[in-house]
Amino acid sequence: MPLQIDSPALCIAIVGTGAMGRGIAQIAAQAGIRVLLYDALPGAARTAHAGIIATLAKLAEKGKISAAALAETSARLEIISHQEQLAPAQVVVEAIVENLDVKRQLFKQLEEIVAADCILATNTSSLSITAVAASCKHPERVCGFHFFNPVPLMKIVEVVDGLLTAPWVSEALLALGQHFGHLAVRAKDTPGFIVNHAGRGFVTEALRCLGEGVAEFHDIDRIMRDAAGFRMGPFELMDLTGLDVSQPVMESIYHQYYEEPRYRPSPLAAQRLVGGVLGRKTGRGFYTYVEQQAQSIALPPAPAQRPDQVWISPAHPAWHKALTELVQRLGGKIDHNPRPAPDALCVLTPLGTDATTLCQAGGLDARRCIAIDCLFGLERHRTLMSTPLTTTEMRDAAHGLFAADGVPVSLIRDSAGLIAQRIVACIVNIGCEIAQQRIAKPSDIDRAVQLGLGYPQGPLTLGDNLGPDKILAILTAMQDFYGDPRYRPSPWLKRRALLGVSLLTEEQ
Repeated sequence: MPLQIDSPALCIAIVGTGAMGRGIAQIAAQAGIRVLLYDALPGAARTAHAGIIATLAKLAEKGKISAAALAETSARLEIISHQEQLAPAQVVVEAIVENLDVKRQLFKQLEEIVAADCILATNTSSLSITAVAASCKHPERVCGFHFFNPVPLMKIVEVVDGLLTAPWVSEALLALGQHFGHLAVRAKDTPGFIVNHAGRGFVTEALRCLGEGVAEFHDIDRIMRDAAGFRMGPFELMDLTGLDVSQPVMESIYHQYYEEPRYRPSPLAAQRLVGGVLGRKTGRGFYTYVEQQAQSIALPPAPAQRPDQVWISPAHPAWHKALTELVQRLGGKIDHNPRPAPDALCVLTPLGTDATTLCQAGGLDARRCIAIDCLFGLERHRTLMSTPLTTTEMRDAAHGLFAADGVPVSLIRDSAGLIAQRIVACIVNIGCEIAQQRIAKPSDIDRAVQLGLGYPQGPLTLGDNLGPDKILAILTAMQDFYGDPRYRPSPWLKRRALLGVSLLTEEQ
């Protein structure tokens, strides 16, 4: 039966008062709802209550809430010491340890206490909602209600339908999440739901680039920040989250999907986890930390060398034009001949391919070839990629030329898809696969990922802005080169690229 969201009699219970439970309790109380706080650990609910009050007091000191709001919100929080006191709750949100057996036991106990129409919601991030509900007499009232930490700041909640969840239950939680001031999106019960599922492309492909020796971790981070526009690089993100958190998630989703190659983790991260090199929390991860601050790694200075002249591949006319104008603006001489002159630097413009393949296809001298990533523009950052045979002289001349106006330049080794192309293509492809599996609506996928992961855009919008045809070309070229099903394009992407329509286009 529908919840009366605006009713002053509405009562929600939070079971488990760690960081997640506290956050959910805070936003519920701030939304005008009576909140019962319960934890099996003696004293934990009282500690959580004091922590929430302290947080609210700080908000009042900063003028973000009024003194009256502080008092009213605090009055809505009630500490209870026995499970039987959960009986008045119309919704119970479980936020205890991520252990299936423990959650099942709790839900069996709750069913004996709460009313028949009380919703039992789990904040699990990794367990199947269907599995949690399986031991209940009434699995239809069990639903996922997955928030992100810190709950008051991360304005997103996934409402996850188990196999037997009744529609009114998820609809009630969607309305409740929105009442809390969060974006509430509906998802099917699949490993990783929406956000954690969508996050597989960013860090796993970056780890693959590192494992192939394409670039150092800090260069990959810089490229993804400065060229692709992400708020932080994948290795910065892993250091912030901690490999003790992120690596088990990578392994769990990979195994839950029966070793789906798109989600394959890296042994590099597993080795660091075993070695205790976890990230900021241990003072050392991919970066070294002093007083919680990462020690920056500067770009090497640009060489003074310049090429005698520059021949630019005509393969992509728009990129040829942009590079010609840039080289001329930087003081370089353009070789306009159909075939490069013997002393010319040969500049290639890959889309998913590597520099070696382009050299061979074009009959070019690999010693004089350098590739540049044009997909993300040339004004914020420039990524140059050498072949295995590119001479030091040609590489330095290219570096010196393309850094002449002060725009940062990263040098990488040969890689199908360079760095940003291959990572972004994997992000878009996984977003498309989530849509293909009907886990959530395309618009909800985009909004959830942007809020939950802090990406500059949702994966489908990102693919639309770069061009679905270009993303398809990158993945196809990478699959051809590596022979790895990891890069096979999602049918959702392939069909929309072929039809020339938005990746957000739903089927009628």
